[in-house]
Amino acid sequence: MAPDPGLVRLRVSLRAVLGIALAVALAELLGFSLTASITAGLAALLALFTVGDPTVRRQAVTTALLPAVGFPVLALATLLHDAPLLRDAAWLLVVFAGVYARRWGPRGHALGIFAFMQFFVTQFLHALPAQLPELYAATGVALGAAAVVRFLVWPIERRVPPPAVPAALPGRGLARATTRQAVQVAVASGVALVVGQFLSEERWYWAVGTVWWIFVNTASRGETLVRGFRRVLGTVTGIAGGFLVAIPLGGAPAATAVLVAGCVFGIFYTAAVSYSWMILAVTVMASLLYGLLGVLDGSLLLLRVAETGVGAVCAGLAVTLVLPVRTHTTNDAWIQRALLCVRSATSASVRRLAGEETADPTPHAAELESLLGRVRLSLAPLVHPLNPLLARKQRARRVLALLDEAAGEVRGLVDVAADPDASHDARLAAACWRVEAAVEALTSRSGAVVATDPHLRAEGEVHVGVPALVHARGLARVLTELDAPLRTQPSAWMARS
Repeated sequence: MAPDPGLVRLRVSLRAVLGIALAVALAELLGFSLTASITAGLAALLALFTVGDPTVRRQAVTTALLPAVGFPVLALATLLHDAPLLRDAAWLLVVFAGVYARRWGPRGHALGIFAFMQFFVTQFLHALPAQLPELYAATGVALGAAAVVRFLVWPIERRVPPPAVPAALPGRGLARATTRQAVQVAVASGVALVVGQFLSEERWYWAVGTVWWIFVNTASRGETLVRGFRRVLGTVTGIAGGFLVAIPLGGAPAATAVLVAGCVFGIFYTAAVSYSWMILAVTVMASLLYGLLGVLDGSLLLLRVAETGVGAVCAGLAVTLVLPVRTHTTNDAWIQRALLCVRSATSASVRRLAGEETADPTPHAAELESLLGRVRLSLAPLVHPLNPLLARKQRARRVLALLDEAAGEVRGLVDVAADPDASHDARLAAACWRVEAAVEALTSRSGAVVATDPHLRAEGEVHVGVPALVHARGLARVLTELDAPLRTQPSAWMARS
């Protein structure tokens, strides 16, 4: 139901299914074992899911670097399989380094996730040192298949994804947000590892995996707490799906392959808009893979819920007690980025309508949808039903409603700009100037107030025959109304509303 400008999410999801299917098919044709084939599929999934550089060229470089971090970690995890204390210490080092690497942007983020998941996959499949050559070969084949599909068969240029930690959170040492998060994840993973092993000596790694993925793409205490709740919710619903689908299926290869492909599509299609739905798809897929391995039963699925709960609690305690990052700081950073994207999309649309063929507002509209997803995640703690701060909740809801309305006006303006028969109106320049002035006032630190134009709504209704002008003026009006909830203190906002 979420907007998908340019059908980017749909195309990326279909491409992922194609790339992972090719990787698994090649592994099977080469005669690899089931363990190696699953390793190939997961490696292709990670390559297609985590690499998010702004250009195809940079994506290719990051993909080529994945073995440089993945192969050593894979070897370390298998060689330490029978030395639990050394294995646990090594994994915590990988956890810390993987999060610390996020300071280097999308490339560091992708390499850190790939390194962590190579350790995780080894525990998931109980891989032994004797299997290492085959696992290397399977991973290499998978990365090659993913690269062929991504860069030759179906290249899709992507906009710069929002970073895991906004640029508005600078600092050095423990003042830097990525360093704080690396410490938080390492501490939470250490506790989850101990408690998880108490619950199960074989499946303890789910608790550590839960901690890791809760912290991915979060930047504050509130975001992480909400992400933990959604992780548990998605896991519980996914386990229900496992009972209904995976257990009755009994590991039948053909049917399992089709359902896993559906889960892969669901993971990619929902990742940007709903963490709970994405985790549901991940959980059902894991249940299906356990069915293929012949170890799936009801007690295993219930253990998965328990391990997930342990990981979520550990993540919540760590983000609250260990070097916490305030939610307000990240809220402000994401909202400002969304407003600047609104300005870029408006400017590109007006220039396109004026006849500038190189001006393309569509990428800006797609980036705005992604940024609004981050704004919703950042504000989720404030609008959560259990939040007792009513004034802050009401103000956050108003901000979200106005940003959604602004996004709707941007989508309308972009659609008009894409129409080759659409005409340019001289008044568009003035409307665009109003949008830019409003964004400048909202994002500046000078405290300037957005000037209110009482004629904006009336003019928009009069010129119904000029759709672009209606959308531009509507956008300026929405931005003007944003001034109150963004700048007014919660107590005052409650009183005036």
